[in-house]
Amino acid sequence: MARVVVDVMLKPEILDPQGQAVQRALPRLGFGGIADVRQGKRFELEVAGPVDDAALARIHEMAETFLANTVIEDFTVKIENADAAADADADNGNAAEKVSR
Repeated sequence: MARVVVDVMLKPEILDPQGQAVQRALPRLGFGGIADVRQGKRFELEVAGPVDDAALARIHEMAETFLANTVIEDFTVKIENADAAADADADNGNAAEKVSR
């Protein structure tokens, strides 16, 4: 089985109150030197079968319509499993495809 990862982050222009709360707490906990924190979501999808162009298109559609709110969030899609990445590389010349929306 191949693993595809979808990372979802707030767009840079969108305020991130959870990230700001973490940033303010870090110095109090002894972790200084952090200039900014942004919080996001990570989805790990185990895909049955090959991760070909059709499978990636379905995952993009899933991310765009269900996993991310594309009005305020961007997402990236990448193939994490090395065997699947090699298969995708042979299919379309791109081992780990990233797409931001």
